[in-house]
Amino acid sequence: MLSQKELIQLFKETRLDSEKICSFLETEDYVVQPVENVSPPKWHLGHTTWFFEEFVLKKYAKDHQLFDENTAYVFNSYYESVGEKVIRTNRGNLSRPTVAWIYKFREYVTKEMLKLLQETELDKEALEVVEIGCHHEKQHQELLYADIKYILGNNPLFPKYNDDFQENLIEDFDREWIDVSEGIYKIGHKTDDFCYDNEKGVHKKYLCDFSISNKLVTNQEFIEFIEAGGYSDVLLWHAEAWDWLETNKIDAPSYWHKIDGNWHQYTLNGLKRLDLKAPVTHISYYEAFAYAQWKEMRLPTEEEWETAQEQFAWGSRWEWTESAYSPYPDYKKPEGALGEYNGKFMVNQKVLRGGSVATSRNHTRFTYRNFFHPQLRWQFTGFRLVK
Repeated sequence: MLSQKELIQLFKETRLDSEKICSFLETEDYVVQPVENVSPPKWHLGHTTWFFEEFVLKKYAKDHQLFDENTAYVFNSYYESVGEKVIRTNRGNLSRPTVAWIYKFREYVTKEMLKLLQETELDKEALEVVEIGCHHEKQHQELLYADIKYILGNNPLFPKYNDDFQENLIEDFDREWIDVSEGIYKIGHKTDDFCYDNEKGVHKKYLCDFSISNKLVTNQEFIEFIEAGGYSDVLLWHAEAWDWLETNKIDAPSYWHKIDGNWHQYTLNGLKRLDLKAPVTHISYYEAFAYAQWKEMRLPTEEEWETAQEQFAWGSRWEWTESAYSPYPDYKKPEGALGEYNGKFMVNQKVLRGGSVATSRNHTRFTYRNFFHPQLRWQFTGFRLVK
């Protein structure tokens, strides 16, 4: 666990990072919500600020004065035990509070948090909540990148976010297969460093022999799947996935556009010719599974991924696994509202491992268990194969 002095530095850096991400936006960009799972950037800025006021300042700062009595209603996300909230689909309907107001809210809460951290010796429980709050905001920084890309990438003008964000990192080495022998392996977070509750509970898992690719599947390889008729072969897809495919007219990864016979991809640098060597991204679990079926292989389980991860590079794409998101043995969710953070979502979702080009610094680790519904593609998701 970090010391209070270290937490002050982490808090400062985290708050500045969120605002740097949004510094490239126009005011109009902050408000848009094209689909339910994409939140307006201004909501992320407000929500992460509300988190610190709700769970830290209200409890640990003596005589704290709320910035506004309506912040909880506007910026609560899914914490049912905290109170009423604006429903998720309506976040983009709120022209007020304004972007300027939200930055004032952030400034106020940041100032109050630093006053608390610098002038009061907090106990272990309070420091743990502050640390969770910082990593919670880091999660939302990754969501900001993904949501901003969805907002701009679904604009017919394909506006550029900036020239600096590098999302297509090339794995410039030959594919090899890493063999892992059958045996009993320990899974779960094993140190005192920060982790979420869903990573805790070191336990043993028996694994059969398997071989895992040292590289992610590339755009070039995925084009081969498309050209072989992969999206039209019903035998490669789950029944639910086929319904999703047909209903939504899916025939390529998200953000791909065929122009004059050539594939292009919308990136945060604008619309670009598709880099064939780059790892494929914005892929659903459904598509990753179908591709693996086509190759007569499969996706790794999360335990296989964790066991083998020291032998390959990871971190440019969140990697789909074959594992359902469920609790580890002896999992215990925290008491109170923070107990809603992970445990309530352990149903109908798939685990992803690794991290992505949008993951904030010092946030991910090899035991990190991300999770999404199998049809979602707006995050920087990819996959590697097992045989």
